[in-house]
Amino acid sequence: MLKLVLPKGSLEKSTLELFEAADLPVQRSSDVAYKASIADPRISEVRILRPQEIPTYISDGLFDIGITGRDWVEETSSEVVSLGELHYSKATSLPIRVVLAVADDSPYQSVADLPQGVRVSTEYPQLTRRFFEAAGIEAQIALSYGATEAKVPDIVDAVVEITETGRALRAAGLRIIDTLLTSYTELIANPIAAADADKRHAMGQIFTLLQGVLEARGKVLVKLNVGVEALDDVIALLPALKAPTVNELFRGAGYAVETVVPRNEINVLIPALRDVGATGIVELPISKIIP
Repeated sequence: MLKLVLPKGSLEKSTLELFEAADLPVQRSSDVAYKASIADPRISEVRILRPQEIPTYISDGLFDIGITGRDWVEETSSEVVSLGELHYSKATSLPIRVVLAVADDSPYQSVADLPQGVRVSTEYPQLTRRFFEAAGIEAQIALSYGATEAKVPDIVDAVVEITETGRALRAAGLRIIDTLLTSYTELIANPIAAADADKRHAMGQIFTLLQGVLEARGKVLVKLNVGVEALDDVIALLPALKAPTVNELFRGAGYAVETVVPRNEINVLIPALRDVGATGIVELPISKIIP
């Protein structure tokens, strides 16, 4: 039913892992194959292409849905429908930022300080052009094919580059002075395909599966038993992600409690629960959480 396009490059590995965890494993003949398949009746075709191209292909109707970054949707000015953000990137759940950076020892502190005719290197020429036009600054914008941060200050005065944490820019001796865009990965759709009721329903189901995996990351399910006298103390310790489920045990022998908690709190939580009287504590992994 749906023609799907997935990103090649820095997002490729994490995207394939996400689909695998969502029970939508991508099958292809080799790690470098551009054609693939997913054994699901909702998906008829899968391609793996550069994320820079995906918004244009989806806007043109070559594919029904795909995954790319908001940065490339904005750069290409593509007419697509966003089905929702997917909070993952190459290595973290953080968004990437498209930033303006200068040499660390540069006197410029903001875009307003930059001179007319400033030289800028970037992989986002259209986004950069619109940004400088809005700031009222004439900029000489050069398309970069990589190693953008290495061009300051000998070749250009500033760069517009992406970053998750800013570490790579700092290591290159650069300082961020402005942010053009904050960009999450998104599931996007062709407007005509999204207007088709059956296709839109299938799109929504796929997004639910993907989002359910991301929602479950970093969380575990905790189950325990507790006596009547200690129930309030146990409930007070549990993180308030959601109200815990509490069921009375057979013949009033106490209560069974279960709830979802952040994995990074579990090493402190379990001993504390034990201290206030919880028994039979079980920690279980979670593959999906569907709100």
